[in-house]
Amino acid sequence: MAQARRWDVPEEATEQATPPRQHAPSLMKNLTAISFLALAFAAHDAQARSGVGHQIIAAEADRQLPPTAQENVPRPALPAKPVTTGQPGLSQKDGVLFKDGKPYRGVGANYFDLFLRVLHEPANTTSLTGLQQLGAAGIPFVRFAVAFGEGDWKSFFNGQDEFFRRLDLVVRTAERANVSLVPSFFWDFMNFADLANEQRDQWGNPESQTVARMRQFVGAIIERYKESPALWAWEFGNEPNLLADLPNAVEFRKSGGTERDDLRSKDMVVMLAEFAKEVRRHDSHRPIIAGHSHPRASAWHNTAEKSWKADSREQTIEIIRRDNPAPLDTLAIHIYAGDAAPKELGAWPGDHADYLHVVRALAREMKRPVFIGEFGLASKDGESGARAKFEKLLSDMEQAEVDLAAFWVFDLKSQNNGWNATFDNDRAYMLKLTAEANHRWNKAALLNNP
Repeated sequence: MAQARRWDVPEEATEQATPPRQHAPSLMKNLTAISFLALAFAAHDAQARSGVGHQIIAAEADRQLPPTAQENVPRPALPAKPVTTGQPGLSQKDGVLFKDGKPYRGVGANYFDLFLRVLHEPANTTSLTGLQQLGAAGIPFVRFAVAFGEGDWKSFFNGQDEFFRRLDLVVRTAERANVSLVPSFFWDFMNFADLANEQRDQWGNPESQTVARMRQFVGAIIERYKESPALWAWEFGNEPNLLADLPNAVEFRKSGGTERDDLRSKDMVVMLAEFAKEVRRHDSHRPIIAGHSHPRASAWHNTAEKSWKADSREQTIEIIRRDNPAPLDTLAIHIYAGDAAPKELGAWPGDHADYLHVVRALAREMKRPVFIGEFGLASKDGESGARAKFEKLLSDMEQAEVDLAAFWVFDLKSQNNGWNATFDNDRAYMLKLTAEANHRWNKAALLNNP
């Protein structure tokens, strides 16, 4: 999720060793991408819709109406039951994604608070309108947060019927709008262990209450929606790898926490494997995603030496392999173009394209598709060059034959400082370029995998 850098390194660390920020965040099927966009912009003109940083995202995500106010809010009618198909959503075989039995590659968007708005304020349907506009614009899917923090998970455990009534609204709208969904279950996952009154190292214990509650949460959601064609894949959470083995982890512990509340990579690997096992208990075919950023430039040395020494190409590959354990069946990274590759990605890659080709080669070796869950860059009003960098990153991903990618971010008011893209602001070009790229990627997947 795009934001100011959160996991800071000591002043003496080099720029190359700086950890990446925790990045914030059909019926029209036969129309061209340009036709989609014309309809979307017209719809937006006719009906105007009502990271700055982690703290602002958190404040927005945690905002809820008082219980009495929630009880008095008129509730939208529950849509019809989901459509069912033979094998809904995406699947993958030997590293190739399939949709409706045909090879598939695509580009979509992050819609961070798509569900959180409805969860927190059930009368607020602006995100559902946004989903419809994305469908009209030819954006094929969105990645979104199922829960941001402790209050959202409590909404589930304390009242599943109401939680699902509100999530149903999102899924049914997605089905009608022809926009598919990649839900990210544990956006700020470290707090989840607190619900079980356990220390956070219990993510690494398959017998813990933390893992038991994870299974309950994940299993219930997948069982409810696994027959819907709108659900494309299942993601654990947002950038868990950026928290692992930090030499300065003490600076980020919760109040009263100990070393057992620091995330170790060995516990993270168990956590992700247990998540994937639970997904497979309920869904036999959809891709399973970790949700990682690209590794920190010093991730290997963070683990081996508790140092900020820059990793080599081979060490970065070793970390990507480690952080995506089976039965996960994708390779996941986030990548941003605001900085040159040595500052954003590490000391060894010459540019973003170089890095992407290395990831693609590893994915082919492991027979997994690549999911870039976030990409993009911030831009200030009137700033030149942002569009060119965005187009270059899209081109780099296309040339590397990335399978699935989602730009950061659509319709997130708290990131109006340069990240938010809407149909009526100066970043609207991202929506047009994404729809056009999606059309090209779709065709390339069919041509390259007859």
